Amino acid sequence: MHACNSKGSLVWGVCSAVLEVHVGTGSVFSVEGQGVVLPAWYTSRSQKKPYVTWLLDKADADPFQILTYLDGVVKVEETELKPRVGFLYPVLTHNISVFINSTRERDSGQYMCTVNVVDDATSTGKNVAVINLTVLVPPAPPACQLRGSPAVGANVTLSCASEKGKPSPAYQWQRMAPTLQVFFPPAQDRARGTLKLTNLSLDMSGLYKCVAENQAGSAECRIILEVHSTREGAIIAGAVLGSLGALATVAFFARRLVGYRRKKRDGQEEAANEIKEDAVAPKTPSWTRTPPADAISKTSTLSSIAGARDRPYGASPLSDTASVLTAAGSYRGPHRAGGCPPPTNGAPWHPPQPPATPGGLPPSSLARAGAVPVMVPAQSRAGSLV
Repeated sequence: MHACNSKGSLVWGVCSAVLEVHVGTGSVFSVEGQGVVLPAWYTSRSQKKPYVTWLLDKADADPFQILTYLDGVVKVEETELKPRVGFLYPVLTHNISVFINSTRERDSGQYMCTVNVVDDATSTGKNVAVINLTVLVPPAPPACQLRGSPAVGANVTLSCASEKGKPSPAYQWQRMAPTLQVFFPPAQDRARGTLKLTNLSLDMSGLYKCVAENQAGSAECRIILEVHSTREGAIIAGAVLGSLGALATVAFFARRLVGYRRKKRDGQEEAANEIKEDAVAPKTPSWTRTPPADAISKTSTLSSIAGARDRPYGASPLSDTASVLTAAGSYRGPHRAGGCPPPTNGAPWHPPQPPATPGGLPPSSLARAGAVPVMVPAQSRAGSLV
């Protein structure tokens, strides 16, 4: 039986060298986006090819393989690290260091390396090495804010906060030129990023800067503090209130005007509807109506008289019993028998013209008005129509 100490010296006879894995450091830090190397190597006097395995153990997951070397073949496992991880040197050089490119925050964890050689003995746990990787994240640009009203004699708080950063950043406030000033606790809280300014005065106005910083980097933001007097504050408040009042007045009158116009329009529409409902159908013009029978008779009589006036006397004598209605509707008796009376003093006799009816129209005007001449039958003495 043979035995060897940790250095491979001979005890109880000939013995092979002891296999052991070494690491350059137990903790490695990297900044997000940069590359990192996990340094590791193993010692062995065996000429056989080793079997090397790298695993990643995270706090929220079980350990899983990321890289292996077996029988001279390198295999990268299907993980999110696959396109970014690999052996830094040939494994047969006994340097089994691993590189990781473009590190991410979730790459942080415990990396374990295990080496086994077929004909090489090892002590318990000596063939395993562990390296803790921490990926740092620089602070995101912080946001500066002012809490409170910066009036003379008042108190305000300047706040600064960054949404991202690993480890959590510390904050430092300072006042910029022309009046440089650095602040310390208790006025400043470096963990919370607040700066309390009390009993403000006009000369405290200026530019203030906040720097968020951790091991990975820094970022800053700036804010202008303008301290105003109470009178200025009252003026500003009055101006604001006056503007709001003016806007409210304009809005009120605008609504009233719109309502008035709408009401007027609705009233006009209602009146128009009432007029349409109460309107009487248009009457037929008087000149298009059929004239009464007595008017037709009168018009016809006048037309008959006018026609007789144009004929020679005696051409078509009327009956002795013929009656003539004048334009005014009066009755003129029949002519006496015996024909025409003899001429007097040798002058021809002219029949008397019927007197013009007051307000009457000449026959020409009646004809233009559409009157139709009608003959009235004569009546004999016995009362029969001729």
